[in-house]
Amino acid sequence: MVEHDDTHAGTIKVFLADDNLIVREGVRALIDRHPDLTVVGVAADYDETVAGAAATEPHVLVTDIRMPPSFNREGIDAAKEVRKRHPGTGVVILSQYDDPEYAVSLLAEGSAGYGYLLKDHIAEGNQLIDAIRVVATGGTALDPAIVEALVRPVTSKGELAPSEEALLSLVAEGKPIKAIAAQRGLPPEAVDAEVEAVFLKLAQGVSAGNQGALHRLRLLHQAIVDREEQGESLSRLLPGRLAEKLRLEGRHIGETERVEVTVVMSDIRSYSSIAEHADPSQLAGQLNTHRAAMNQAILGEEGTVMQFVGDAVMAVFGAPFPQIDHADRAVAAAESMHALQAAINERWLVEGLPAFGLGLGLSTGIAAAALLGSEERLEYTLVGDTVNLSQRLQQLASSGETVLSEATVRAMTCEVSTVKLDEQLVKGRDTPVVAYKVLSFVHVAPGLDTDVNQQVANERQES
Repeated sequence: MVEHDDTHAGTIKVFLADDNLIVREGVRALIDRHPDLTVVGVAADYDETVAGAAATEPHVLVTDIRMPPSFNREGIDAAKEVRKRHPGTGVVILSQYDDPEYAVSLLAEGSAGYGYLLKDHIAEGNQLIDAIRVVATGGTALDPAIVEALVRPVTSKGELAPSEEALLSLVAEGKPIKAIAAQRGLPPEAVDAEVEAVFLKLAQGVSAGNQGALHRLRLLHQAIVDREEQGESLSRLLPGRLAEKLRLEGRHIGETERVEVTVVMSDIRSYSSIAEHADPSQLAGQLNTHRAAMNQAILGEEGTVMQFVGDAVMAVFGAPFPQIDHADRAVAAAESMHALQAAINERWLVEGLPAFGLGLGLSTGIAAAALLGSEERLEYTLVGDTVNLSQRLQQLASSGETVLSEATVRAMTCEVSTVKLDEQLVKGRDTPVVAYKVLSFVHVAPGLDTDVNQQVANERQES
C-alpha cells in the first residue's frame, strides 16, 4: 500500500514490508517517533513490496524475510530486486532467524547499504533507527548475534573423526569447494559429497525430530556452494580477514594489541555543497559506486577497510595481520583510489552528475587495535596518533592529491615523486608536522631482484 508522501528535504523515506500486521505497525510506530524518518508505504508480500518501492522510491526498504506467497525468502528476493531496479536503495532485513546463511545470502554481492537485524532486538535502544540511517548512506548494519555466528561458525554436536574436523574447519573458514579439492588433491565432486556427509552426521547429533537443525545445515551447505560460484566468503562480512584472525587467535572483545601500520584517510572535497543540491537517492547511489571503487582499490593491495563514514573512507595496511610492506601497499592503494574515482567521474559527467574529488592522507606508525563491542555494535578499531595524523594530513590535500607523513616516506621502498611541504601546526599537535605531497607515482620495474629493490629503497631514504 502506497501512502501519501509528505516528506521534507533531508527526511529519509522508508518503505515497510511484513505480512504480520501487528509486527508491521509496531515497527512503523518505532520509525514514526523520529522526525528525520517517515514511512511512505507498506506491503505484505513480494509483489506489493517490489511494486510499492517502485512507486514511492524510498531511501530505505525495511522488510521481513518470509512473506507470501511461499513464506520462504521473499523479503531477501524482493530486496535484491528493488536494489536492481533502484541502485542506492538501502535495505534492512528484520528476521527472527539468527542463522548466518540468511545473512550470507543477503550480502553475497556486497554488504554496502545492507542491514540484518533480529526482531527480538529491534526495540533495544535505537538499533533499528541507527541501522536505517546507516544503510541510507551505503553503510552496513549487522546484529551482533549475526556477527558472532559468522565468526564462530557451526561446530560439531556429535563425534567427528579428525579428518572430518579438518574438513569442517576449512568449510567454516569460507573456503570454496574447488579450493578445498585442490588442497586435498581430490575432485570437487568428491569434496562436495564429503561436506554433505559431515553435515548429515552433525544433524544426527541433534535431538531426534529437530528438523529445524537439519534444515539449517542444508541451508548452510547451499550457501557455501553458492558462495563458491560468486567468489564470496563469510570473511567479507567483517573488515579484511578479521573473522580469520578471531578464529585463529581466539581474541576477546576489548583485547588490545600493538600494531605498526599505515593508515589511509580519504575524503570527498566539497561534499557538503554536493549534498545540498543533490537528490538524496541519487547521492546514495553515487556514494555506493564510490565506496565500491575505494573498496576495490584497498582490497586490491590486501588492505583492510576500517570505516565508511558519510563521504570519508578509512583503511589500514599492516592490520589485522602484519605486512612488512604496509607503506608501499598503502601508497599503491592511494594511487588506485584516485585512478578509479577519475574513471567514475568521467562517466558521471556524461550523465550530468557531480564529480567526486578526493583528498588522501597517509600516516605510518604505531597504533592500538581492538575489537570493541556493545549490544548494538561490533567493530574493529584503531586508536592512536597515527590515525589522528592521517586525518589531519588528508585535510592538507586538495582534490586529486595525496599527502604523506614523513614516517610513511621513510618506510616506503617504492619510488614515488614527492615534494616536501612547509612545516605547519595541525589541530591536536604541539609540534609542526613534516609532510610530503605526491607529485607522481614511479614504480620499480617488475623483474628486478631484491638487491636492486633494496638499493632503490636505500637511496630513497638517504634523499
